[in-house]
Amino acid sequence: MTMFLKKCLGSALLLGGLFVLQAARAAPPQDLQGKNVVLVHGAFADGSSWDKVIPLLEARGLHVVAVQNPLSSLADDVSATKRVIDQQKGPVILVGHSWGGVVVSEAGNDDKVKSLVYVAAFAPDSGQSIADMTKGAPAPVWASELRKDDAGYLTLSTKAVLEDFAQDVPLPERRLIAATQGPWASGCLDEKVTKAAWHDKPSYFVVTGQDRMIDPKLQQTMAKNIDATVTRVNASHVAMVSQPKAVADAIIAASRAVE
Repeated sequence: MTMFLKKCLGSALLLGGLFVLQAARAAPPQDLQGKNVVLVHGAFADGSSWDKVIPLLEARGLHVVAVQNPLSSLADDVSATKRVIDQQKGPVILVGHSWGGVVVSEAGNDDKVKSLVYVAAFAPDSGQSIADMTKGAPAPVWASELRKDDAGYLTLSTKAVLEDFAQDVPLPERRLIAATQGPWASGCLDEKVTKAAWHDKPSYFVVTGQDRMIDPKLQQTMAKNIDATVTRVNASHVAMVSQPKAVADAIIAASRAVE
């Protein structure tokens, strides 16, 4: 082999080794294997609302499942969530967004659930509903943009989605959110949690500072009430869409604390 070929081969091996080293450094550690994250979406949404967060969690070795809630009642959504929890092998970190916070407060009593993460969510106490928590507060600007169908299901106008629900998301995505939103049964507003799981489970809360759906001050009050570890994000109501890394980091922190 000529000296020129030897030098070329040596350079190639060196470059290859550097590429492998850089890839190893860039790849996140798979340190959370054996743990499960169950994601519960909120009103006017579906499981795809987590699609930017899921890959970030899976990259850390977490097993992730997004629940498809029917949004028809608290009992129905809790049942859908518990079916997913039952399928998991190992500890579960249960995450709820918006209305999903009510769902995880009830479903989180399952023994497999080791911690709760609230993302711009309602965190009611035992015997409490969303209506109870917001009683006496001024009506939000988007309230007049709610549409109720003959079956009593609510949807948001496109205007409300664009301006109040997901205002920090690129316009094409906002329009997609508006077009694919999940109708939410109006009766859910008055349904009360039987036993709030956060009394017995460690809790985390992502407070969204630019939220026009759930007042950030109310979020902060709820987070304090449940003694949650708080992450503050300067985001709209759908932080998991506009700032998925910050949301994923909060979930990862909760997962890391689970034995």
